[in-house]
Amino acid sequence: MSGNNDPVTGRKITVVMPAYNAAKTLHDTYEKIPREFVSEIILVDDASHDDTYDHALRLGLHTIRHYHNLGYGGNQKTCYTEALKRGADVVVMLHPDGQYDPAFLKEIVAPIIEGKADVVLGSRMYYRRKALEGGMPLYKYVSNTFLTAAENRVLHKSLSEYHTGYRAYSRHFLESIPFLRNSNDFVFDTEILVQAVHFGMRIEEIPITTRYFKEASSVDFKTSLIYGLKTLAVLFKYLLHQARIIRCPLFLP
Repeated sequence: MSGNNDPVTGRKITVVMPAYNAAKTLHDTYEKIPREFVSEIILVDDASHDDTYDHALRLGLHTIRHYHNLGYGGNQKTCYTEALKRGADVVVMLHPDGQYDPAFLKEIVAPIIEGKADVVLGSRMYYRRKALEGGMPLYKYVSNTFLTAAENRVLHKSLSEYHTGYRAYSRHFLESIPFLRNSNDFVFDTEILVQAVHFGMRIEEIPITTRYFKEASSVDFKTSLIYGLKTLAVLFKYLLHQARIIRCPLFLP
């Protein structure tokens, strides 16, 4: 599946899947994608230990393999660079682990297609009770709430969460934001949203539901703690840059 623009919007809508050991869940996620308006699906396999790469090829996805593990952020860099190179107008990140429901794809691209947003976040915390009902671990719920409050305060926003892995970006956004300077690990997701605010991009949210189950990839408590500390560090660097105390490459054109 590639090349053709969506006949309804006239845009090339590309789904990118940053994958790591996703062989067990990839097929089910793929089958749920509403492909009638998706122009292309790109999967980047970050040196998985299972047969994610071969499985993606069998599904007919445009597939790239990292022979050395770069990390979640490094994977996204390849995803977005490849999508832009192949002419994407809107890029949606969808994890292939089945945690995020592909049924929300139409809703998540709509604000970009309508010219209302540069970034759209699929928020698990829009209706907070549903996050817990969907199986979000309590420590993730608490840390998400705390970090989001800190980010809203620093960035002068009122988003319901910054830490979803279900996102859509416009081509203009990805060509304007220096995301290749960002971290190769999980804090990439925080950095790109702080960059969005810094460069004056429009951010919207839609409510989504998620599933947490054994096969869905989920970082452990220690990794979540490190991610939280790195998120706070990004906010601190942003404040220092805004105050012109330091020049941070993340926020330079």
